[in-house]
Amino acid sequence: MTLPDLPQFPSFRPRRLRRTPALRRLVSDIAVRPSDLVLPMFVREGVGEPVPISSMPGVVQHSYESLIKAAVEAVEAGVGGLMIFGVPQRKDARGSGADDPGGVLNVALRRLSAELGDSTVLMGDLCLDEFTDHGHCGVLDANGAVDNDATLERYAAMGLAQAESGVHVVGTSGMMDGQVATVRAALDAAGHIDVGILGYAPKFASGFYGPFREAVNSSLTGDRKSYQQDPARPVREALAEVAQDVAEGADLVMVKPALPYLDVLRAVSDACPVPVAAYQISGEYAMVEAAAERGWLERDRVIAETLTSIKRAGASVILTYWAAEVARSDLG
Repeated sequence: MTLPDLPQFPSFRPRRLRRTPALRRLVSDIAVRPSDLVLPMFVREGVGEPVPISSMPGVVQHSYESLIKAAVEAVEAGVGGLMIFGVPQRKDARGSGADDPGGVLNVALRRLSAELGDSTVLMGDLCLDEFTDHGHCGVLDANGAVDNDATLERYAAMGLAQAESGVHVVGTSGMMDGQVATVRAALDAAGHIDVGILGYAPKFASGFYGPFREAVNSSLTGDRKSYQQDPARPVREALAEVAQDVAEGADLVMVKPALPYLDVLRAVSDACPVPVAAYQISGEYAMVEAAAERGWLERDRVIAETLTSIKRAGASVILTYWAAEVARSDLG
């Protein structure tokens, strides 16, 4: 792009179009609509009331009943979709609860599907970390490393369980090689050809996941750097991950986290033939809420500004814990 030679435009005064709220609205190019937003929600097995998450003020681990109520309210407010995470009472090395029809996530998905039908986009997190007693996103081998191919077998079973529970889209978030192809093949073979896949590509090994670990009662010790993407790698590696997921059958792809990786989001959006999502994750949420609670930030203004930046960087879909609030409010 070539910048104009400003002396040739002596009357150019950008501030004219910034003078009033009505003028700013008129010429605004970037708009975050409620239908662009997906609300991540946690449902916890064995509780009768919502359980607050201390590191994420305003976010809770739902009971089945409170999950349905909050989901209906979010959809009525205009939120475009729901991403559901399960918090089981019991865990084991292979994450057996993940594909158990009686497991917390699959029960929740069935109840939400029965209540909401096709009035929203119901998404299920397809990963084992909430269900394993070691907290990793896959099955471990004898040396304690994640076994990629054994994990893919579990992902296929988990995808089928979610499809049979009524999900519209599964979110392959584990960052195993070949996960999209494996899940797509399993879904198609079982007749679930209309269930979509949201490929988490790229998902970075980030310091912003901390509050999420509390939200899902994570058992993790150590980190996931051996399979999540290295933040220090160049954008072209992220693009390669995206290209692989699209080639394997992803219907959407997602960049996670959002704010620290807006450059990656822009590059993926420019290159990708399918819709691109971004996840404004727990740490991004928590740092704004904490600063606002101390009076260091204008909360509503910062929420609107961060969401606008993610949209401007190219996201068609934004997962955010503020989704229902933004849908009900004018935070601009």
